[in-house]
Amino acid sequence: MDYTKNNGALAQDYPPKDTSIDYLQFMQEQKAAPKVKPLDNKNEFIFADEKMLRIKEIVEQIADANVPVLITGESGTGKEVIARMIHRSSARKDEPFVGVNCAALPSNLLESELFGFEKGAFTGATQRHLGKFEQATNGTLLLDEVTETNGALQAKLLRALQEKEIERIGGNGPVKVNTRIIATTNRDIAHTVSEGQFRQDLFYRLYVIQLEIPALRQRPKDIEVLTRHFLRSFGQQYKNKNMTISADAMAKLVKYSWPGNVRELQNLIQRAILMSKGEMITSYDFNLENRKPNDNMDWVRHLPIGRKMREVEVHFIIETLKDHNGNRTHSAKTLGISLRTLRNKINEFVHEGYDVPQPTSGKPL
Repeated sequence: MDYTKNNGALAQDYPPKDTSIDYLQFMQEQKAAPKVKPLDNKNEFIFADEKMLRIKEIVEQIADANVPVLITGESGTGKEVIARMIHRSSARKDEPFVGVNCAALPSNLLESELFGFEKGAFTGATQRHLGKFEQATNGTLLLDEVTETNGALQAKLLRALQEKEIERIGGNGPVKVNTRIIATTNRDIAHTVSEGQFRQDLFYRLYVIQLEIPALRQRPKDIEVLTRHFLRSFGQQYKNKNMTISADAMAKLVKYSWPGNVRELQNLIQRAILMSKGEMITSYDFNLENRKPNDNMDWVRHLPIGRKMREVEVHFIIETLKDHNGNRTHSAKTLGISLRTLRNKINEFVHEGYDVPQPTSGKPL
């Protein structure tokens, strides 16, 4: 893949006229958008599981190290919460924390957002606009879903990390920046690199410190404390009440697999409170048994895009076995296949050299 293509384009040639109008319209819409005050959980790190305690300890260790941090994990696990905790724990805590979702904007608009532009850089650019790098000067810049950037933009991000300088669109020279970078992704970034979709040199620049955030189903102790937190927060927000939850309802939440992770749990509790008639949430206020994948499409984003169908099958079956502690019977039921079919698949995987989880009892089930 040619990552250098178009990198030498003149500033006045970028963006094209049609996209410059799109960008100015985007900026106007952002300013005109009504300011809604949502429930703010971005600065709250709530946990009970030992895995998250280890994450917290690492954050405290590396907070003041002026190096990039790469946070990986499934969508909805709380990667932005961890990024904000790193910022709050560092010497930069009193400086700006600026985030940009790299998957939310087309690449041409994203470049303008990150690096800014000079007055007259393109049609309609009537004044200088400082990009996110400069807005986060002396603070922290969060590049959310960084693997969604294209090759040309990745080259500019690499230069910003290496040289600690950026160049505004239409600018006459580099601008020094003192900005700490935290990047997140919900993709298998090593696989993305091997497929040529993400620059290897940029990967190593970001990979100085990596934090892998476990899925909610892998830290069941957090389900209860997060549930009670959301009950308090949403209960006060919507009904000015101290909401509680029944024991059977909590048991069902703990057993559920949470494909959408913390975000799905938050949405479920929010909806349950709005629909409940009393001050206690019961299992009747949510129906986990009938929840289908299309109720929450986050699971689709977790699939290892770019792999062959056989690799996806292996990945999916092995992850299901892990979730059921190697239990073949339960895994077959979850997968919707017969126990015999699952055992045949496992035999194939073992023959091909895959590491298949064994039942906790040590005996095949």
